[in-house]
Amino acid sequence: MPQVLPSFWNLPAEQVLHQLKSNLLGLSRQEAQQRLREYGANSLKQKQKSNALTLLLNQFKSPIILILMAAAILSSFLGDVVDAIFILAIVLISGLLGFWQERGATNAVAKLLALVQVKATVLRDGQSQEIPNEDVVPGDIVLLAAGDSIPGDCLILESKDLSVNQAALTGETYPADKLSGVLPAEIGLSDRTNTLYMGTNVISGTGKAVVVQTGKQTEFGKVSERLKLRPPETEFETGLSKFGYFLMEVTLILVVIIFVANVYLKRPVLESFLFSLALAVGLTPQLLPAIVSVNLARGAKQMAKKQVIVKRLSAIENFGSMNVFCTDKTGTLTEGEVKIHAAVDVEGKESDRVLLHAYLNAVSESGYVNPIDAAIRQHKQFDISDYTKLDEVPYDFNRKRLSILLKKAENAVLGSPQVEQFSKTENTHLIVTKGALKTILDVCSTVETGEGKTIDIAPQRNKIQQQAEKLGSEGFRVLGVAYRNFEGDLCSKDDETNMTFLGYLALFDPPKAGIADTLKDLGLLGVTAKMITGDSRAVAISIIQQVGLPKPKVLTGAELLLLSDEALMHRVGETNVFAEVEPNQKERIIIALKKAGNVVGYLGDGINDASALHAADVGISVESAVDVAKEAADIVLMQKDLNVLIEGVKEGRVTFGNTLKYVFMATSANFGNMFSMAGISLVLPFLPLLPSQILLTNLLTDFPEMTIATDRVDRELINKPRRMNITFIRNFMLVFGLLSSVFDYLTFGALLLVLHANPAQFRTGWFMESVISASMIVLVIRTRQSIFKSKPGKYLLMATLAIVVVTLVLPYTQLAGLLGFQPLPIEFLLVLAAIVGLYILCAETVKGVFYQHVRS
Repeated sequence: MPQVLPSFWNLPAEQVLHQLKSNLLGLSRQEAQQRLREYGANSLKQKQKSNALTLLLNQFKSPIILILMAAAILSSFLGDVVDAIFILAIVLISGLLGFWQERGATNAVAKLLALVQVKATVLRDGQSQEIPNEDVVPGDIVLLAAGDSIPGDCLILESKDLSVNQAALTGETYPADKLSGVLPAEIGLSDRTNTLYMGTNVISGTGKAVVVQTGKQTEFGKVSERLKLRPPETEFETGLSKFGYFLMEVTLILVVIIFVANVYLKRPVLESFLFSLALAVGLTPQLLPAIVSVNLARGAKQMAKKQVIVKRLSAIENFGSMNVFCTDKTGTLTEGEVKIHAAVDVEGKESDRVLLHAYLNAVSESGYVNPIDAAIRQHKQFDISDYTKLDEVPYDFNRKRLSILLKKAENAVLGSPQVEQFSKTENTHLIVTKGALKTILDVCSTVETGEGKTIDIAPQRNKIQQQAEKLGSEGFRVLGVAYRNFEGDLCSKDDETNMTFLGYLALFDPPKAGIADTLKDLGLLGVTAKMITGDSRAVAISIIQQVGLPKPKVLTGAELLLLSDEALMHRVGETNVFAEVEPNQKERIIIALKKAGNVVGYLGDGINDASALHAADVGISVESAVDVAKEAADIVLMQKDLNVLIEGVKEGRVTFGNTLKYVFMATSANFGNMFSMAGISLVLPFLPLLPSQILLTNLLTDFPEMTIATDRVDRELINKPRRMNITFIRNFMLVFGLLSSVFDYLTFGALLLVLHANPAQFRTGWFMESVISASMIVLVIRTRQSIFKSKPGKYLLMATLAIVVVTLVLPYTQLAGLLGFQPLPIEFLLVLAAIVGLYILCAETVKGVFYQHVRS
């Protein structure tokens, strides 16, 4: 990939544009397409052309499979060509099945991810348009506003109060102010105030910049390449890893013991080695990666039908395991359509003067689009033709206020007749500020009374606070409005001082219809809802009571500051409302909940939610969220609706349940068969099954399990969150594996002592009993209920019956001789049928006892 301007912050913008062969109107569409081909997609994960080939090769990367293939090839050179061909054929078929499943899953997920692409606004042919971040190229002119992600390393061309969060790259706690200009070449990365970096996001203000570096050539790309960053494992992935190590230990012990014993019994070394390796393959659930991928992909497709888009597949398991769900109130618990209840002065009387100041502020702001300003503009419109906007200090999450500098005409009247003296002042410049009441009061030194007099604010503070608390207790969110006369045509944050407090805006956002029932349904699923909001304690309590959450226990941001991490960990469980919370405290709450042993979901859609979304086990956002929130999320809701979330949780549990079914089925059946084979091989004068027969057994028993993603899941597995429990899986494997072995040894006894089978008949009889019993037992252990109460999925039932038929027919076909099988007399089949039937009855009985005494 070509290198573009490794140093550009020390160059004038005109020179950078010239070297990039770009201009202020942006690139043409044709030029952009050419550069995309030249530089590649703007992504840290470059698409691999050999993706399908890589996926196919991954099916055969297991060391055991590679050794087995090598040994089979070696055996062919030693004269056992037919057996070697069968072994290689079975391994190849197994790999191809896994590839087919995973390939389909990968393609399905790629289509879903396209629905929630993060986009950038660029100039193409002089017109602004939105394009996926991956299509941004060097030379593109990007337009930036609050909430946007920076799509590449850029040089700022124009900016207005531009503030960027670049903590992900520089570790800076506070947003960095950005502006155009030329800097020294040797200046450090964090001090490059004229430069924007990929992986960061706009907190406030607006800007225009030219993209200089994209993809892996960016600073963030270089860091990710050096560190080979990957997301942390989910709890389910960690559980699967532990399970894999456990199986590895069991497999290694069995293989070594069997190989040594067979050599000691003076059996052919190569045959003994192949037999031991086949045992290892038989014990290993080879299709587990493919089954997990297929389950997750199918879950993602089902969730997409319910308006839930999964960005990170592994998060589905955590979604199902989630037992704590944290959310803001706006748009989730409430309608999300803010409305003005009243504009009142400090006396508590409705005031057009307060409302007009708020209207001037709201109609003039040009930063992050928010519902409060929209509500003010819609509530009542004023003629403001006498006022001209000169400057703006955008809202940010530290100041929590927005200021507008206005110039008024000489004869303009701002408010009702009794306060006309304001318009008669010599000063024609005015700063109007609105925002959170506390931050507004912090910058006020005076207050305007209802009669229009201006007095010192200090004696009035208690009265102002009491009036705000009264409105809050009635469920209204309270904002403050202030102003000051000013000189000059430009203003900054430093000019927000010595202001005059004018009055309040009382806002309300009614609870969503039916939200109480929705939260009740969420509780019935074992998920505890907690509200995290920046609103006041009074407003938060009012909303909680309206939506029906029981006995609100509130913790405020100020109280959070006084708690240690350990103390907070003990408090978060009993607290269901976090009010007056600062943006950086959200992440701390999430981490404390996780440390307390919960699987935590967090729903956020704002600029300040990214860190909490990263910290949560399941980061959830909505399609209408700002870019930085969608980027950080694992799951995106196409509707900001908790009913959609509930459907997603259920589907996550279905996926989790079906994945565990495969683990239960494969491990218990395989362990039982291999334990039986290991034991009987030590006393028989011949191998109980040939290596190719072992692999064929494993392949056939995997077929029904491959349809497990389509199986029905019992209601009790959906009604509460479940987690990967290795101890439970081990116990299940041992109990049902040993139960399987009991009937295997019963089969051995019947074949040898009752039916007096020869080696070929013995292998045929046990092959048939083993495959049929392992297939039929799937219908038993797939559910905790009786097999007569819980119906299996259509495809699982069809696959099971198909394998039973194939197994019964195979010894009577032309392949029988090649595989070492022999047709069995009718009495053999009747005895084997009786053993299989008895096994299913016993397994059904043991299942009931097991679930009564062993907790998952």
